[in-house]
Amino acid sequence: MKTAIIIPTRYESKRFPGKALAKIGDQPLIQHVYRRAQKVRGAEDVLVATDDERIRKAVEEFGGRVVMTSAGHKCGTERVAEAAEPLEADVIVNLQGDEPLIDPGSIDLVIAAMADNPSLPMATLKTRIVDENDLRNPNVVKVVADREGFALYFSRSVIPHQGKDPKHPAFKHIGVYACRKDFLRQFARLEQTELERSEKLEQLRVLENGFKIMVVETGHDSIAVNTLNELELVIKLMEAE
Repeated sequence: MKTAIIIPTRYESKRFPGKALAKIGDQPLIQHVYRRAQKVRGAEDVLVATDDERIRKAVEEFGGRVVMTSAGHKCGTERVAEAAEPLEADVIVNLQGDEPLIDPGSIDLVIAAMADNPSLPMATLKTRIVDENDLRNPNVVKVVADREGFALYFSRSVIPHQGKDPKHPAFKHIGVYACRKDFLRQFARLEQTELERSEKLEQLRVLENGFKIMVVETGHDSIAVNTLNELELVIKLMEAE
């Protein structure tokens, strides 16, 4: 099973424009994501997919591979689908471009899930929420799964309901998706759905159209950089390392 990692990256982020080029130490954020992706044992190829010349230039300057894609995509997975088309790969890992702390071993877990389940169209990651602030933070996406590990729903709201004595742990979704290449083509042809637009979560397009997403648990947390405050936190954590 040949696997490639594609990192969809755009400049015009609504919450943090230009975050892909924000410096962490002496390197842009996208370089940190790229270097972590290169440590994934189960992937043979890593590339960045973007529609912005500034990002293309930055990636080429640190020696990364980059492809230019359409500016008309509605989400990162559509951009990944375009970039994946010429690749000789069975599985494509969509790694969000704002995950500089992603654990390479956790990406290998979703690749392994795809290898172990040949009919599975898509797999992703979750980790248990231990910080109460993450429950209320809309930038932290939550996920609930069924007894077999398949996603039931993703939300920016608190799910499941947490009462005074919660019986079910809450889980954070981590922005990594492994997909069959043929399913990526199918996804790109599907129209955006109402829940996808409401939550601004592209994976809901998959669920609303009746496809399965396996959710693999990892003990490693990751922080997606959506705001300047989150960038500052990531910088502190990386300096501590």
